[in-house]
Amino acid sequence: MSAPPSETGAPVESKADLIAHLEAGSKPKSDWTIGTEHEKFGFDLKTLRQLPYDGPSGIRALLEGLQRFGWQPVLEDGNPIALKMDGCSVTLEPGGQFELSGAMLGNLHQTCSEVHTHLAQVKQIGDEIGIGMLGAGFQPKWRRDEIPWMPKGRYQIMRRYMAKMGNLGQDMMLRSCTVQTNLDFGSEADMVKKFRVSLALQPIATALFANSPFYEGKPSGFKTFRAHVWTDTDPDRTGRLPFVFEDGMSFERYVDYALDVPMYFVYRNGEYLDASGLSFRDFLVGKLPILPGEIATITDWADHLTTIFPDVRLKTFLEMRGADAGPWKSLCALPAFWVGLLYDQTALDAAWDLVKDWNDEERQALERDVPKLALQAPFRDTTVQEIARRAVAIAKDGLARRNIVSEASGLDETQYLTPLEASTESGKSPADHLLELFEGDWKGNIDNIFQELAY
Repeated sequence: MSAPPSETGAPVESKADLIAHLEAGSKPKSDWTIGTEHEKFGFDLKTLRQLPYDGPSGIRALLEGLQRFGWQPVLEDGNPIALKMDGCSVTLEPGGQFELSGAMLGNLHQTCSEVHTHLAQVKQIGDEIGIGMLGAGFQPKWRRDEIPWMPKGRYQIMRRYMAKMGNLGQDMMLRSCTVQTNLDFGSEADMVKKFRVSLALQPIATALFANSPFYEGKPSGFKTFRAHVWTDTDPDRTGRLPFVFEDGMSFERYVDYALDVPMYFVYRNGEYLDASGLSFRDFLVGKLPILPGEIATITDWADHLTTIFPDVRLKTFLEMRGADAGPWKSLCALPAFWVGLLYDQTALDAAWDLVKDWNDEERQALERDVPKLALQAPFRDTTVQEIARRAVAIAKDGLARRNIVSEASGLDETQYLTPLEASTESGKSPADHLLELFEGDWKGNIDNIFQELAY
């Protein structure tokens, strides 16, 4: 989740400014980059409990310990709540989930190196203060009321509002973790095609990365409980976005959608002001009740865009948000999957051919069935496993055509798809393996997952 903004930004004079903000993300292909974000659960090595903010084995101690590597703290009310360095940031989710928002890098080898460096730093500090890190999509053991809230103003506003909008919104905030990748577009037409392909295939990615089959120590009946949580969080800001597939999809069409999503907050003078449920359209004309006469700025707009939670989100780039957090290899596999599909024109065309005749009813069925069944979810006369196999093959071809070879290993970027190829061959997601362990070697003791999925 984003850190507080560092600047105010120019006042918004018209809707055209909001459209221009998104359109400014368009870049020539030579400048396209890859950003990877991944969250993980910090836990006390002795008790396995999710971490408090304060204390010798707390989040604050971890943030302070990481500063020895050159990270600079970001403070809120005197508390370090984020770190920044060289285009990267470390931020906190509401329940203390620890997130690296990586730099925008040129290739997957750089992305994987960044992941490795970050996890090594976190492990070094964690070993010193008794903290471990768990790569899973949903907290497998602890109840919602056992998770401490982090001291960030925006989360207090969201906490109150989430309770009004769905049954599982606070579970999303406190007990879920994801890995996502952020990718560029070259033009409005390129954005639209990438948006459609990635939105249609997002349930396929969700199935491939399903890694959260447990709820409070027992199997939940879902392969990815994290994905299920998003179906009952807040209907105003989540869901399938069927308008993306309609004629006329554009930057302006997304702006119109985002303007109709109720606000959460406004950040002013180091404080988050509660604007929950209010209209950004009113803010554009100086009629926001909490700031009468004040006109929204571009920074306010950028903040508002971060409070919209579809599985694919448009900012000045596209965010792929449909995957559970998981083991180290999955943190490289997710960007590999999407880069292979979206950054090679032949692959993008093939991916579009794969999904272009899917209708909204079929996309809705995938959203319903994949959280429970993952790769075994039915689709037309086949299963998601077969669709995933085709998508991974297209991605592999796309990466092979990029032909970016690591100087260290002599291998190209296709190497990072290996775990996905194994899943499409076996029909088993990571969740299936966890359930087998739970019923077998673990003998029903969920505590074993804190070793199995530890970084």
